[in-house]
Amino acid sequence: MTEKKINLDTVLTSSQYVLIGSFFGFILGVMLFTFFTPNYYQEEEPIEVFIPKGAVFEEVIDSLFKSDVISSKLYMRVAGFLYSAEHKVKYGRYQIPNGLSYLDLTELLIRGVPDEQILVTIPEGIWLEDLAGLLSSKLGIDPTEFIRLCYDNSFIRKLNIDVANLEGYLLPESYYFYANSSPESVIIKLIEESRKILNLPENQKKLEELNFDVHSLLTLSSIVEAETQIFSEYPLIAGVYINRLNKGMKLQADPTVQYLKKNKGHNRILFSDLGIDSPYNTYLYSGLPPGPINNPGKAAIMGVLNYQKTDYLFFVADGSGGHKFSKNYYQHQKNVQDYREWRKTQ
Repeated sequence: MTEKKINLDTVLTSSQYVLIGSFFGFILGVMLFTFFTPNYYQEEEPIEVFIPKGAVFEEVIDSLFKSDVISSKLYMRVAGFLYSAEHKVKYGRYQIPNGLSYLDLTELLIRGVPDEQILVTIPEGIWLEDLAGLLSSKLGIDPTEFIRLCYDNSFIRKLNIDVANLEGYLLPESYYFYANSSPESVIIKLIEESRKILNLPENQKKLEELNFDVHSLLTLSSIVEAETQIFSEYPLIAGVYINRLNKGMKLQADPTVQYLKKNKGHNRILFSDLGIDSPYNTYLYSGLPPGPINNPGKAAIMGVLNYQKTDYLFFVADGSGGHKFSKNYYQHQKNVQDYREWRKTQ
C-alpha cells in the first residue's frame, strides 16, 4: 500500500490565501458599505454649500463637515483620493441633496454643475420699488418680500444699520447672482458692496472732513445722482449743495419733490408740488431730507466725497443735458430764462 504524503507547506499556503482573501473581502465590503452607502443629514434639504474659487479639497471637506453634509472627514478624504479630486473641484454654489454617498458627493463636486449665475445690472439712482421689480424679472425674487425686508426694522438691525429703510444703501452695480437667490442674500450682497466703498480709510477721512455720517453722505449722494447723468458734474453739484447747507439755505432740490410724487404717474414738478408738506420737500424744509431718495452709484458717492470747492450756489439745466452754474441769484435767473427760451423751441 502506497503511503500518501501530504505537503504541509502547500496546506499552510492555501490557508493563508483563504485568510488573506477573507481579510481583503472584509475590507472591500467595509469600503463598499462606507463609500457607497447614502449619507443622511437632519437639516431640510437641499443644504446649500458654496465652494470659493481656488479652494483645495481639504477646505471643501471642512465646509461639508461644518454644514453636516458628511459625518466623517476621513472617509471624504479617501473618496477624494480615489477620484484624485484635490484640484478638480469646481467652484460655485451647490445644492446638496440628502442621501448622497461619499463617492457620489465627490463626483458631484468634480463633475456636477453648480448653480447657474445670472448677470444683473442695477442702474444708478434706482428706487427700491423699481429695484424689487428688476430683481423679480431677472431672478424670480418675490418683490413684495424684498420690499418688506427693506423696511423690516429687525432685519435692518441685523445688518448693523440704524435706519428706517434701506433706500440708498443698496449699491447699484453689475452683479452675478445665483438663480433662485433669496431676497435676504441679495440685500446682504448689495450692502456688503456698499460698505467696501464707505469703509475705505481715505473715504472715512473725507467723511470726517465733511462732518457727515454715512446716512448724510448717501442722502446727499442720492440727490446729486438724481440731478444729472453727467459724471463730471457730480462734484460741482455736490459743491453747490454743500455751500447751501453751510450757509443755512434750503436745498430746493427738485428730485426730493419727485421722490414724493414717484407713484403718481409722472415726475414733472409743478408749482403746486412745491407746497407738499413733507420733510422730503427741500423747498419747505431746511437741511437734508430724512434719508436717501434713491440708491446712488459709486460715482455719485465719490462725487460728494470729492466735491468741488467753488462759490456756486445755483444751477439750472442748459438744455443739452448739462447745467449752468452761478454764484448769485441774478445770474441764476438769467440762466433760468435762457433755459425757458430753449424749451419754447423744442
